[in-house]
Amino acid sequence: MQENSYDLVVIGGGPGGYTAAIRASQLGLKTSLVEKERPGGVCLNWGCIPSKAILHCAELVESLREGERYGIRCEGLSVDYAKVIGYSRRVADRLAKGVEYLLKKNRVDLFNGKGSLITPNEVLVEGKEQRKIIAPRILLAVGSRENILPGLEVDGQTVVTSREALALTELPKSVLIIGGGAIGVEFAYAYHSFGAKTTVVEMMDRLLPEMEEELGQELERSLKRKKIKVLTQTRYKANHREDGSIKLTVEDKKGGENNISVQQVLVAVGRGPLIEGLGLERLQIETERGSIKVDRQYQTSCKGVYAVGDVTGAPLLAHAAAAEGVAAVEMMVGREERKVERRGIPACVYCQPEVASVGLSEKEAKAAGHDVKIGKFPFLAAGKAVAANHTEGWVKVVAGAKGEILGVHMIGKGVTELVAEAGVVQNMGGTVRDLGRTIHAHPTLSEALMEASLAVLGEGINS
Repeated sequence: MQENSYDLVVIGGGPGGYTAAIRASQLGLKTSLVEKERPGGVCLNWGCIPSKAILHCAELVESLREGERYGIRCEGLSVDYAKVIGYSRRVADRLAKGVEYLLKKNRVDLFNGKGSLITPNEVLVEGKEQRKIIAPRILLAVGSRENILPGLEVDGQTVVTSREALALTELPKSVLIIGGGAIGVEFAYAYHSFGAKTTVVEMMDRLLPEMEEELGQELERSLKRKKIKVLTQTRYKANHREDGSIKLTVEDKKGGENNISVQQVLVAVGRGPLIEGLGLERLQIETERGSIKVDRQYQTSCKGVYAVGDVTGAPLLAHAAAAEGVAAVEMMVGREERKVERRGIPACVYCQPEVASVGLSEKEAKAAGHDVKIGKFPFLAAGKAVAANHTEGWVKVVAGAKGEILGVHMIGKGVTELVAEAGVVQNMGGTVRDLGRTIHAHPTLSEALMEASLAVLGEGINS
């Protein structure tokens, strides 16, 4: 067995892992990265990136179909779904190669194989050949896996998860999506835009149940206007497979049952930390509810072994993992402690209308004892939004008694690009007056954030 020595070995090449490895090398640590598939992890190869490529195509199709209202005719519009999937795979391939280049540029040695813990300073890599990597520090960043439902076997054709859905080149004529979270509503929008009859089933009382309540309610209204069927407070109960289709039995809150036959079922009931096969038991590393427990330095219960990202629990977001990876390695070398505050991590959903959120919801802020003030501004009153006919949605600012920004929640075209501004002001301890008095270019969608901030003070001009 070959043996290699490093200052740090990172297991997992997703956003958390490859970002941490690059930053560690920049800080002078001799670093290796172990990844069993391609660099970039699930996000880049089978999640965030290819799904956004597909959603871009879906949005383009939707825009072309609506072109008549602008005097733009596109007769005979058709979709080659296989080419859409092919485009998304090329995008993922390009970025995966980009990560490989960045690792090489930053002198990070990449080992292809499955990594597991042998001792607190030894990692076994099982690939084409076995090797042992010795390092005084080990960072676990292996990400998460799709959750599945008991009794609903994923076969990759009739019943799929997001992973299979991103690779299948045939568009189903009808699809039922179990789960109304971010993954579920994004696929619902895409499938519907390409022409599939689409139904979403969510057991909670609204879509996007982890976000500000009004966001899920507003999105549900929007999807229903598009003729996407949405069944909230409804749970999957049973299934019966038929020739070329599947019949699902769902149950509403009153116990009433409904049978729905579709060509395909997409299971989108969230993701869970991928901790199996890491050798945690061997080192007696503590876990809690399926996640690895870490301290403020991201160190596990085993000295010298650290963990970041999805394996440590919610929020399971690529940018959260990347930020934690950088913070972990900086603390390893003695930089100032600055564990990532999860309250400051934005959450985004990329269907149309888009959804974005950062900080506390109104309900959370009140529960925390804040004297809450709300400011809201509709895109219907924003010049740029009206000109582009993207008037769905609004911006909502949740503020404290002194005007401190506790949270910002948005739904509408382009809001995933606006949320960073809210995050910067909140992170710097800014107030609604700071944000509201910042001059925003006109006409822009960002003016809605300015106006919502001024609305908290009762100083809104355009609403």
